[in-house]
Amino acid sequence: MTIRIGVQIQPQHADYAQIRDAARRAEEIGVDVIFNWDHFYPLYGEPDGKHFEAWTMLAAWAEQTTRVEIGCLVTCNSYRNPELLADMARTVDHISDGRLVFGIGSGWFERDYTEYGYDFGTAGSRLDALGEALPRIEKRWSELNPAPLGRSGSGRIPVMIGGGGEKKTLKYVAKHADIWHSFSDIPTLERKHGILAEHCKNVGRDVSEIEVSVEVSDVESAKAFADAGATLFTHGVNGPDYDLSFLEELVAWRDSQGSAT
Repeated sequence: MTIRIGVQIQPQHADYAQIRDAARRAEEIGVDVIFNWDHFYPLYGEPDGKHFEAWTMLAAWAEQTTRVEIGCLVTCNSYRNPELLADMARTVDHISDGRLVFGIGSGWFERDYTEYGYDFGTAGSRLDALGEALPRIEKRWSELNPAPLGRSGSGRIPVMIGGGGEKKTLKYVAKHADIWHSFSDIPTLERKHGILAEHCKNVGRDVSEIEVSVEVSDVESAKAFADAGATLFTHGVNGPDYDLSFLEELVAWRDSQGSAT
């Protein structure tokens, strides 16, 4: 797989005009994917600071941008009925002409749950719920009219699963995902990629079909992750200023590898 560059525009501590401007600038710089995240309150900084909802924002980005893929890094499975979420994703997929990446995970930020009235449960119960939701989402996509466009008109919306649980999450990645986002260091990534390969073997997939996604803060770490098998490198930026200068370095490094968009 070719090297790709992403940015996570964290929808906190900013007015929406600043977020919209950051997405515009990121596309102009040449990134491949623009992500937000799916929370209801800031994850750091002032806990009651400005914050915006993810999926309505993705619909706006779908109209605002023309080339980049867009998505959540990642959607919390707990916050929306799976069938509704599937329909929302299909709609944004069409608005964007097939540029949606459907990122999803089991959820973890307890304040979101308590403030919005969701059952927090346990890490295990949330992972079980994710495992139950993924086939329901895929089934709903197969039933919707019109059907999803998907990447390059394939009819399949690429699925990104975030997390590293070896017994459940990686098994879901092997069965359902096109992209695995690993929240781990390099030694852990290498070890868990081996576990993912075993899960893939058990379901008849080649692990090389699954893009490995990581977060990076400098080019040297991106190079090291690339040596470990990652190909999608995302840098997170916080409001209100959204400093994108490092993205220019990442894009230049990508282009030097012969992987320009």
